[in-house]
Amino acid sequence: MDYISKSHSKFLIMVHLIFVCKYRKKLLVKFAEQIKTLMLDIAQEKKFRIIEIETDNDHLHLLVSYNPNQSILQIVRHLKQISTYRIWRIGDNNLYLQKHFWKEKTFCSDGYFACSIGNVSNDVIKKYIQSQG
Repeated sequence: MDYISKSHSKFLIMVHLIFVCKYRKKLLVKFAEQIKTLMLDIAQEKKFRIIEIETDNDHLHLLVSYNPNQSILQIVRHLKQISTYRIWRIGDNNLYLQKHFWKEKTFCSDGYFACSIGNVSNDVIKKYIQSQG
């Protein structure tokens, strides 16, 4: 992957993120494609890039490239909050999700895993994410 050049900087910042479904529910069996599409849309709106994305039954792996003026926490908040808001409003998803989350409208657990990939090659992380699911 090539470095990104801006007027006063040159950078390549990438992070491997993992989000887990609340209570480890196997919701991504049903919602994987919708969540992937939502995440890619959010990344485009918020000006960062999802290089690779893959789901397993109850968790989601992402390889994200972002600008130095963004924080990992900011990116995680955008991805989790906006995707949860939107997934509940697509078609009749709310009827299915209400059976799993009757107290609150949620999708992902509160925590997340984030790891800079500075010590690992881009290809190794891509292959790992592609092998999920």
